[in-house]
Amino acid sequence: MRSITRATAALALAAPLAVVSLTASPAAAASDDSDDDQPKWRKLTSFRISPEAPHQNDVLRVLLHCPAEANHAILGSTAFMLKGSWRRYREVGVGLTSRGFGRRAVIISRYAPPGDHEVRMKCVKVSIHKPSGLRKVKVLSRAALPLVVREFHIGQYF
Repeated sequence: MRSITRATAALALAAPLAVVSLTASPAAAASDDSDDDQPKWRKLTSFRISPEAPHQNDVLRVLLHCPAEANHAILGSTAFMLKGSWRRYREVGVGLTSRGFGRRAVIISRYAPPGDHEVRMKCVKVSIHKPSGLRKVKVLSRAALPLVVREFHIGQYF
């Protein structure tokens, strides 16, 4: 979390300084910006999983950031499978704040297979047509991280 905070703080501080100059007029400064007035860090997609090498029956803490247009994120992995479920791949939804940040605790099942897994994240914008109840899901960005699940040992609790 510290690295994300430091990186966003550095980008937020550097962006206004690069645009403003003493000799440039306000119209020239506005034309130097990209297509939006948003800082660059608002368009980034990133997430972090802690702990990085969990055991079976552990709880993962997921911190993520999606572009500002997104209102939902979807995390999916084979490490999240539930006891008794025939599905190997499970998706978990994460709500986002207005700035695009989200956090969620996800449990790795005792029955999840140990070994290498991949956690995939999709940042989406979900819109619902009120009269018909149909929803439209637009994927804005994607990211992925490797995850190594270790075998369950009772000694990890002592």
